[in-house]
Amino acid sequence: MAGVVLENLSRVYSGGVLAVNGVTLTVQDREFLVLVGPSGSGKTTTLRMIAGLEEVSSGKIAIGTRAVNDVPPKDRDIAMVFQNYALYPHMSVYKNLAFGLELREKTNGFGWLWRWALPTERRARLATRRFAIAERVHQAARVLGIEELLERYPRQLSGGERQRVALGRAIVRNPAVFLFDEPLSNLDAKLRVEMRRELKQLHQRLQTTIVYVTHDQVEALTLGDRIVVMNEGTIQQVGRPIEVYDWPSNRFVAGFIGTPAMNFIPGELISQRAGCEFRRADWLVPLAGRQIEPRVVQAMTVQSTTASRPSRAAVLGVRPEDVSIEKSSDNRSGTLQAVVSLVDMLGDSTVATLEVDDRSTQHQSETLYVLSKMEPRSDLRLGDRVSVQVNAQRVHLFDPETGESWMRKPVAN
Repeated sequence: MAGVVLENLSRVYSGGVLAVNGVTLTVQDREFLVLVGPSGSGKTTTLRMIAGLEEVSSGKIAIGTRAVNDVPPKDRDIAMVFQNYALYPHMSVYKNLAFGLELREKTNGFGWLWRWALPTERRARLATRRFAIAERVHQAARVLGIEELLERYPRQLSGGERQRVALGRAIVRNPAVFLFDEPLSNLDAKLRVEMRRELKQLHQRLQTTIVYVTHDQVEALTLGDRIVVMNEGTIQQVGRPIEVYDWPSNRFVAGFIGTPAMNFIPGELISQRAGCEFRRADWLVPLAGRQIEPRVVQAMTVQSTTASRPSRAAVLGVRPEDVSIEKSSDNRSGTLQAVVSLVDMLGDSTVATLEVDDRSTQHQSETLYVLSKMEPRSDLRLGDRVSVQVNAQRVHLFDPETGESWMRKPVAN
């Protein structure tokens, strides 16, 4: 097995279109690394450059200790699983699994009559190689649970079975690195969940290096040892799934990772002697329990014309599960009042869309919506007036211009 190292990797298409811009990344040996991002973020182009299917405009790719920029795909010791399976329709499952090995071992170029014309010693070597290929095919089929499908053809298989065959074709090669390009996109929701579980178990059994591309952030969070969030050809954040979820580096990552998406509430950050707080109109969120970047507070104090209450524009981020509501019949001062405009029953939870009744003249031209994720059996109805509260220990702050996070991750003891 081997790791993968990308150094300042870029891909520029004709017309000056920059698909990947200076990506530097190290994939550890035996790591399951997931590249995730929206369409056009550069994740698939990065994967294809690792595979050798895309030209590298600048930068370096190394697999193990070997630089592979000028190495053809067949010699990179990688196996790739595509979104569309790419099975040979005229071949049985067994032949689909064995075909690549037969090409490499040169065992498929002789008809039976020609084989008998070969010298005895050469025929014996050929038979040994074919037996080894059969062993590897059956071993992969056992791992994936498709032994009973070996004599069938792709047209006789379901989508999940075809995906297993595509995985098997990669496994039999025993490569240094597996590359997956959105392999579950064509499956239905239930089958995607099952295949995610099987992929994770497969990685644990094989103990191999996997680079996996997806636009589905649920796949990224459940599969990856680490995830790499990409946007517009650049890496936005790299980290363990829980780290990226709890401590997003910027507003893009915060809004992309998590379902439903994080709420963003514009307002201002105020520095007090007792600590900072977020304010929108007369609604205040104390931030004493959160560590804000000291440079933000210092810059706010220097730039402020009111020494006693320095402030600056800010965006509060809070995930729907950290938003709680209670029914309210009055417009109480100091609370965020809202009206329920939509209720989504999801079975295991209820997501309410709340239209904020904003009394701030600063934000009168905006309609602010806040999502709240609650227990599944809620008595909320459309049009109910509610009072919105947030868990102040779980909120985030972002720069309204750059989107940069102002929260500081605590240092582990």
